[in-house]
Amino acid sequence: MKDLIKICAFLTAVMTAVLVPMMSYGGASVKFRHVMSIYADDKGLSLKQPEGVACNEASFLIVADTGNGRLLRYTFQNNDLKTGTVEIKVPQLSYPISTQMNSKGQIYALDGKQRRIVRLTPEGKFINYLDPTGLPAPASYAPRSFIIDVNNNIYILDILSRRVLVLNPSGEYQRHIEFPKDFGFLSDLAVDFKGNVFLIDSTNAVVFTAAKDSMKFSALTGKLKQYMRLPTSITTDKRGRIYLVDRNGSRIIILGQDGSFLGRLSGQGWKDGLLNHPSNMCINSKGEVFIADTSNSRVQIFTALE
Repeated sequence: MKDLIKICAFLTAVMTAVLVPMMSYGGASVKFRHVMSIYADDKGLSLKQPEGVACNEASFLIVADTGNGRLLRYTFQNNDLKTGTVEIKVPQLSYPISTQMNSKGQIYALDGKQRRIVRLTPEGKFINYLDPTGLPAPASYAPRSFIIDVNNNIYILDILSRRVLVLNPSGEYQRHIEFPKDFGFLSDLAVDFKGNVFLIDSTNAVVFTAAKDSMKFSALTGKLKQYMRLPTSITTDKRGRIYLVDRNGSRIIILGQDGSFLGRLSGQGWKDGLLNHPSNMCINSKGEVFIADTSNSRVQIFTALE
């Protein structure tokens, strides 16, 4: 009998290993299928604790390969990587922790050590540092994160002066939104297709929002501790759904536009389709999802099944 139990346990483990990468994840409104994982560049150099990803409608994927002090550009089409990897390594960017692209394909990256945002050409050549002009007092600022909207306006999460700075594409100050009165630690921001701005409070697991052109944030949700442990990144999709990267929970939490819980994506593990301390994600209009799976030193790619 003991031998039979051991055999059954072994078969269960084997079936789990086979089936996990094929599973669909998510709530009733949206499900996801794992497509592939990226572990290295085309020269065989492994990714090392990547913390940021950016994607656009031209099938480009930019990875902040943080541990290797570089950016990588991939072309992802028809569920496959189509061309060789472009390595972007410039002396002005030694520790990239997040990255974005504007509509012209220019690349922006936040250096976690310098706390400065670097602007690069689509090919990866250094243009300049993004130094906001015309800031009202206090003139000092410290970016924790940033996002670029569909009109190429730049939103910076300024944790030093407790505000979100809104700049035009040239980096000129337009306005700012003060942080909400009661918060723990605000770690990331997002802007949806309507121009609404969102913040994620990692400590309290609360999402705050400010309507387009509003000068103040209000709580969209209560504390969501029952769903997540430490959300550190936030983004939205073309339908306004909200995605929270739960770093310590190793999963993605999905909310509706009203802040209601819709479901979750993935769980903790090392097999393809599972996550280990993810840092950031990007979703494009095709429903392709790219996740910086940091402690597994890879980027996971999913596609939405809708």
